[in-house]
Amino acid sequence: MSIHLERAIQLLKKKITTVGTHAEEAVRDVTRALEEKDAALAQQICDNDDLIDELEVEIEEECLKILALYQPVATDLRFIIAVLKINNDLERIGDLAVNIAERALYLATQKSAKVQFDFHSMAQTTQLMLSKALDALVNVDVHTARQVCAMDDEVDTMNREMYLLVQEGGQAHPEQLEMLIHMLSISRHLERIADLATNIAEDVIYMARGEIVRHRLEDYLG
Repeated sequence: MSIHLERAIQLLKKKITTVGTHAEEAVRDVTRALEEKDAALAQQICDNDDLIDELEVEIEEECLKILALYQPVATDLRFIIAVLKINNDLERIGDLAVNIAERALYLATQKSAKVQFDFHSMAQTTQLMLSKALDALVNVDVHTARQVCAMDDEVDTMNREMYLLVQEGGQAHPEQLEMLIHMLSISRHLERIADLATNIAEDVIYMARGEIVRHRLEDYLG
């Protein structure tokens, strides 16, 4: 590897880590805004979304520049490809955090729902998956990446439970249907963040080993 390519890749690692940190903070803060009915914090998350968007564009341009200037191969090429995909996933996580924040703004104005769901457990599991996925990225750690992939079913199960609760709650308390729909939307967004964390973990595996495990993840984990 040339010294110039090495420097470019190290800079890219720092930038993708920065985006990951912002995305992780957004998910953590929106969880707190939701649990504490903190409308100001929810609005702050919405207002800060442009930062992740700008960083995503910057990283994509940097990846394309490296590909054009240095024509990397093997491990370096896999790293660039993985960063392009992870960069997009992190931007989408930021968008989902904003979507949850918008629901949190609405819920902050409402009385407590008569149907209760443990968002804390779901959010904590989702945050842990994202944190582990980013750790796996930084350390190119396949073992941790596999742990993230294995956790995804847990969040999927919680999302299905939320759907059943909303279905039952809508029948028992139709006057709260709008609130329940917002709660279901939050559950779906958290489940999608967990999916994106899994995508990041799968890309780390590809980066490290050159193996594409997407669509055959059960065989890989088994």
